Amino acid sequence: MVDLLRIENLSIHYDGRSLVSGVSLSVNVGERVGLIGESGSGKSLTALAAIGLLPEGMTASGSVRLAGQEVIGTADRDVVILRGTAVATIFQEPLTALDPLMRIGDQIAEVLRRRARRDGRSASRADIAADVMRLMARVALPEPARLARAYPHEMSGGQRQRAAIAMALACRPSLLIADEPTTALDVTTQAEVLQLLETLVREEGMGLLFISHDLPVVGTAVDRVLVLRAGELVEEGAVAEVFDRPRHPYTIDLVKAARAFDRAIGAAL
Repeated sequence: MVDLLRIENLSIHYDGRSLVSGVSLSVNVGERVGLIGESGSGKSLTALAAIGLLPEGMTASGSVRLAGQEVIGTADRDVVILRGTAVATIFQEPLTALDPLMRIGDQIAEVLRRRARRDGRSASRADIAADVMRLMARVALPEPARLARAYPHEMSGGQRQRAAIAMALACRPSLLIADEPTTALDVTTQAEVLQLLETLVREEGMGLLFISHDLPVVGTAVDRVLVLRAGELVEEGAVAEVFDRPRHPYTIDLVKAARAFDRAIGAAL
């Protein structure tokens, strides 16, 4: 079986500096894989390399195979067709990821129309409108008919992130990349979004690459985790194994810090 995503010995350089070095990982159907590390560790750059969207001036070497197709060294016109079919990405801050001048329903509808065109299907306005309502209900957005007419700034952070997830689902991807999708949300909304992602991955048969610096969040979102430090992979394994019995000093420090923070929050409450 071909992995949805297979990264082998990925290195990323910019202006003579090494930003990511020798990273390898894979995600298959139904797998929930976490990529964790502090800010600047190379998590998001790894995700951007996976979809062929590294910032200008950065170069990548190694191999990134998305749905069996090599990304590194491949012309963008040959990679772009994979975005929105093989993979869809949910970014950290939906307020900046969404178009502020378009109503939410129109933004979801645009994704549906593009996917239909890629599939060579015709879709009537009524069909698209019905699919918009279905997707908004699928991600548990309340009053979808009302929110479909709302602009992003008229929605809460959690509602915007759910709308972004609906847009990702409209692509019908095999792989979902979630890059810090709960960082800007309160704790209660975080839990709701994490539960939604877990349900969608299971019921839609997708793979998930979940990126975060928040260990407790990762612990509830994935089954397998990889730890990045300064662009290098230092530890990987099942969540319970890595978090309960960390081996690398960096992972040990991360786990200690997370537990100390949880104790401090508990004492404050």
